[in-house]
Amino acid sequence: MKQLINTILKAGTFLFLLLVIFTMGCQQPQEVKPEYFYLRPEVEKTYGYTHAVKIGNDIKISGAVSMDDVGNPTAVGDLLQQMKNCYSDLDKVLKHYGCTFDDVVVENVFTTNMPEFLNQAAYRNTIYTKQFPTGSWLGVKELALPEFMIEIELEVHKAIQLN
Repeated sequence: MKQLINTILKAGTFLFLLLVIFTMGCQQPQEVKPEYFYLRPEVEKTYGYTHAVKIGNDIKISGAVSMDDVGNPTAVGDLLQQMKNCYSDLDKVLKHYGCTFDDVVVENVFTTNMPEFLNQAAYRNTIYTKQFPTGSWLGVKELALPEFMIEIELEVHKAIQLN
């Protein structure tokens, strides 16, 4: 009799676990809607892009260039200052989401002057103080405006839920 009761209890426990697993497996994932962030709304509307899009714990950040708030190129002819201006804008976007450069997992750099970028690339050591992200450095013929010498885009992943 005792053995029969134990067998029934074991079978019941097994069926309960099966039911839990089946129920969990059938739940629909919650829809994650993109959240858009505009750093310079009028400029972005004029050129047809959004500076950043957050989906869940991931953020895609459009390439930052050295421009003022109305879209005019700044630091013309000075790649290092343009790079600093790009990182400054990227920092604003990261802070909007409660992130830092430590959360960056991909950085792609586009430049019209690769030799000069390589001369100035050590500046990145002040941006990435813990580890460098993956990414690519690409020499390109031109960027959106002829005065732009560098454009930097990022991808971010935050292990905890973002705002």
